[in-house]
This record gives sequence, structure tokens and C-alpha cells, in this order.
Amino acid sequence: MKAQPLEFEKPIVDLERQLEELKKHSKLQGVDLDHEVEGMERKIEATRKKIYENLKAWERVQVARLVQRPFALDYLELAFTDFTELHGDRLFGDDQAMPCGLATLGSHRCVVVSHQKGRDTKENIRRNFGSAHPEGYRKALRIMRLGAKFGLPIIALIDTPGAYPGVGAEERHISESIAVNLREMMLLPVPIVAVVIGEGGSGGALGIGVADRILMLENSYYSVISPEGCAAILWRHRSHAPEAAEALKLTAGDLRQLKLIDQVIEEPIGGAHLDHEKAAANFKAIVLAQLDELAKKSKKLLLEERYQKFRAMGEVLET
Repeated sequence: MKAQPLEFEKPIVDLERQLEELKKHSKLQGVDLDHEVEGMERKIEATRKKIYENLKAWERVQVARLVQRPFALDYLELAFTDFTELHGDRLFGDDQAMPCGLATLGSHRCVVVSHQKGRDTKENIRRNFGSAHPEGYRKALRIMRLGAKFGLPIIALIDTPGAYPGVGAEERHISESIAVNLREMMLLPVPIVAVVIGEGGSGGALGIGVADRILMLENSYYSVISPEGCAAILWRHRSHAPEAAEALKLTAGDLRQLKLIDQVIEEPIGGAHLDHEKAAANFKAIVLAQLDELAKKSKKLLLEERYQKFRAMGEVLET
């Protein structure tokens, strides 16, 4: 599925159109334009690099939401091996918005909990657009407890606009299910690595986001509210979403500077949607390095450092 160009990508699209014209002219006229073609390709690459290195917050939100980006199941296929999905929360049912199971990353046997969106209407309905119900979070907790029982590290792949706010979810206590996950993840005596691979929306993201290491892909975002929701509250109109995105400090770079996340995972030039394999390779290398480091720590040290990590968040110094 080819991505529709975003507004800020128009200079790249124009250059790509010129490149196609060059190739077409070379073929039809039998003229050797290899030198010109190579120069245009270099120009496109340089333009794409310059644009993506200087994206504004709202532009990164737009990239994070692209359906062409690799989703959780894509990373499970490209970076992990032996993924076996486990279903159901043993209380109500299964939630297709949160695939969970056992997998292997490098030499680490682990459990994976994740959000999964769809790429078309049919799949989005089945996955509920990546917005999980209470049974999804309870399933994730069941799988994480299973991992803790057998000493397996936990990897959480976060990609959701938020937990599902519908009547059924409220009736089955969505807030309580997320709150229990926050409490229980703080106490699990195994390494936990959480990675925001796309959208990190509010409590829906936090429900599997309590971790020893919190990582973000370069063009993902992590926020207490969507830019549109913030704009509707503060400016009374969603058209102010770009201003809200800047004010929320929701990009990976902003959150790394604020010490709310631990590391930014570099994406291929132009975004992860242009090269799933390279994005997955970068993801795998960084997560493996974090797991290797965390595996050296004792359970007592792991829990103490996790506690102190979250206690330190939001500290304000007054002079």
C-alpha cells in the first residue's frame, strides 16, 4: 500500500515526478541520461533527509499515524522469531486490538504484549482501530504474569490512539483494568522494555507502558491527550492541533530531553513506512542491547530502579 504524500512531502513528490519524466524520456528517446538520473536520485535523498530531520511536532504525529508504517505484528514477523499468540483474559473474552504471546528476540525468549491497528476498514473493525477494551489489558496482564512466573522478560509494543471509551468498555471497567496494570507492572520481577512504535495515546498506552526502559521510534508520539483533543479543549477548535502538538512536547526528542523516555530508535530516512526491514533491524538492535543490560541486574535492583525511575518523573524545582 503506497502512502499518500503528506503536505510537507510535496517537494519530494515534485522531484520524484521529475525523476520519472527523466527515466521515461531516456527510454522513449533512447538517450543515455544515467548521470542526470543519479543526480536527481541524490537530490531526492538529500531533500527527504533535510525535511525529515526538521519535522515539526504535528508533522511527526501525521507520520506516526500512517497506515503504511510497520505495526506490532510486522515487528513480530521481521524482528522476532517463534511468535505464538495466546488468547483471552480468562474473565470475559479475547481482544483482537491487543495481540499477546510468546516470542524470541535474538537469544532472549520473552513475552510480548502489543497494540495492533488495521490497514483497511475490515481489519480496523476487527482490531477496533488499535483501541483496546478492558479484556485486552487483562489479557496483557495475564501474559505478563506468565512471563514473570517463568522468568521471561517482557516487551511491550505501544501503538494506540487510546483505550476504547465506549459504553461496553466502561461497563467492564476500562479505567480499573488500566490502573491494575500500572500497579502490577511496577511489581513484576523481570526486565520490561516498552517501545512506542506509532501512537502513544493517554492511558491506553500507559496500560502496558510501565517499564524499566521506555523507548520511542523517531517518528512516534507519546502524550496524555491527542493534539486534536487538546485543541478542542483549549482553543475550542480542532484546527489548532498543530499548536497543541508543539505545546504538548509529545515527540521522541522532546520526551528524551525531559527524561521521560530512555532512548530514541532511529528510523530509515523518510520514515519507517518506507523500509520496514531496516526499521525492524534498528528496533531489534536497540531492544536487544537494553535486554542484555537489564539481564545483568538482580530482581531487587531491577524493582528499586524501576520505582525510582517513575518517582523522579514530574519533579519540579522552585527557586
